[in-house]
Amino acid sequence: MGLSAHARRHVQLQATKLIAERFRDPLRRNTLAGLLERTAEGWHLAVRTGEPGTADAFLIGRAGVFAVVVTDPPPDEATMRAVARYAEERFAGLPGPGGQRIARSAVTLVAIGGAGSAGPFWSLPAAKLDQLFRRDTVHLTARQAARIASGLAARLRGYEWLKVAAPEKEAGSFELLSAESVADDQLLAAVERPFETWMTFLHPDQAALASRNYSGPARISGPAGTGKTVVALHRMRHVGRRSTGPLLFTTFVRTLPPVNETTFRRLAPELADRAQFVSLHAWARAFLAGRGIQLNTNPRLTKDAFARAWTQHREPLERLGPNYDYWETEVQRIIKGQGIATLEKYQSIHRARRGLRLDRGQRSKVWELYETYSENLAANGLSDFHDLLSRASAELERQPLEEPYASVVVDEAQDMTLTGLRLLRTIAGDGPNQLLLVGDGQQQVYPGGWRLSDAGIPIQGRGEVLRVNYRNRAGILDFARRINAVDDLDGAAGVALRDADSVNDGGVVRSWTGTQAELPGALTAAVRELTIPHGETALITFSNADAELCRRFLESAGIPTRALERYVGEAEDRLHVGTVHRAKGLDFRAVLVVQLPHPSPEDPAEQEEQRELLSRQRLVAATRARDFLWWGVVPS
Repeated sequence: MGLSAHARRHVQLQATKLIAERFRDPLRRNTLAGLLERTAEGWHLAVRTGEPGTADAFLIGRAGVFAVVVTDPPPDEATMRAVARYAEERFAGLPGPGGQRIARSAVTLVAIGGAGSAGPFWSLPAAKLDQLFRRDTVHLTARQAARIASGLAARLRGYEWLKVAAPEKEAGSFELLSAESVADDQLLAAVERPFETWMTFLHPDQAALASRNYSGPARISGPAGTGKTVVALHRMRHVGRRSTGPLLFTTFVRTLPPVNETTFRRLAPELADRAQFVSLHAWARAFLAGRGIQLNTNPRLTKDAFARAWTQHREPLERLGPNYDYWETEVQRIIKGQGIATLEKYQSIHRARRGLRLDRGQRSKVWELYETYSENLAANGLSDFHDLLSRASAELERQPLEEPYASVVVDEAQDMTLTGLRLLRTIAGDGPNQLLLVGDGQQQVYPGGWRLSDAGIPIQGRGEVLRVNYRNRAGILDFARRINAVDDLDGAAGVALRDADSVNDGGVVRSWTGTQAELPGALTAAVRELTIPHGETALITFSNADAELCRRFLESAGIPTRALERYVGEAEDRLHVGTVHRAKGLDFRAVLVVQLPHPSPEDPAEQEEQRELLSRQRLVAATRARDFLWWGVVPS
């Protein structure tokens, strides 16, 4: 709720008079008056009265903190970099909730005036001031904003804090507004996602990593919910302000880039046009298309090419015990995923996380399957997704990018193949702050394994570990710790989820066990009992077939759903449904997990491999929930 028309007019007159007494330049006078009007609604404004050379104003409110420069034409980069340094120094370290501090990269640089600019700041015409106050960018409470303003006031020199108020005869309306602001704060505190307050506040350990300079490729690891992606996005903004090249955020999971693009645009609107959020396979396809290279990677046809190869070679491999899926994974994740080009190389490697041991003769049989599959692809003019990455690497080696990336961030790095990581190293290079890998071996949801050193990415002395869980409430974290698995991408001991510190109390976990016939009723009842909106809820399964089955249960009960792979981070009114592979890197206030029985392999070694993989997948599913988790199991 805003001010009444009468109160708004009164506030405008006050603001215009106060600013007119201090400034003669029309652009500055009108812009600062427009900002000052918002102080009647709880915003805080400090206007520069001293010598030029820094921000004309600092603006603080529930949509964040802003350093404002008013000028036409737009300022040059050197000027805005000086403003950025000054602003970061003044805001850095101001206290926030739960021992957090304001991040240096939390301050949004805004140039208000003439035509837009491509510099490392947000350029707005004076007529579009309202974009600073959009409701969908709110991520602070009124109390937090006031505390930040108070802390900044103690550090600023040469600034005057200005404020206007609604007229006394509108006191009732203003009191109502204040009461509603309190209610809004309470609502915000109840529904805010972890990607809300992180736009301003970071734990000191996170803040240090967000602005640290690295001499080469670096890696950030840590258990689920420790804010790895948060740090990565702040680093993108930090590096973007100090460079002019494009920025790339990529991952193996195609559903994750759109979500993080949405949040990054809120964090750093000034860099939105320079930042590219895309899955690695989509990047490779677009890159090759730009070079006039088109590859046919039709999934149905490539699956058929493998099926025909399997028919030809299945007899000796089936005698070893595992099923079709096992050998397809062996070819895709181990041979092609690691870029193995010769039988000799395949016979010499350690097949990490593969339960079935293969001698040299047995590996020769697998190699024959791989060769026939490759021949089938070539005969039909096909390429698979591994070929797409390999071809992009070769093309980059032949002719590098015309405009190198200033920063490349790889999220969920543990699920990248070695082929993908080698491509990423070629894209980013080994220069300072150019490649950041974010991942946690405990959350790998695909078979196989490797070390970063296998990809030729040197991170010695540049590996960081986060240890505090900010996402999951204590009850959910306790549940997830029971299904904990530990691993590390570099072969060293990782940090187990059970060893992570927890900062959020509360959390509700409900478990259900029953027959498949009872599942529809139990699942429907669980959804209807939710007090959390459906748009902030996800249902997670461990296979596409199970996701489709559960979606039909809900739709037939009149509960609207939406495929998880279409989620882009915006609020919706449908319950999201998808597999754990699509849920990776995401989080929701409420999560329902359904675990249905599937055939178990006969071979003990493959059984162990399957149990280990399922354990990591269950860990990922459980830790997507922030406030509420429903865990449903249909036993075998």
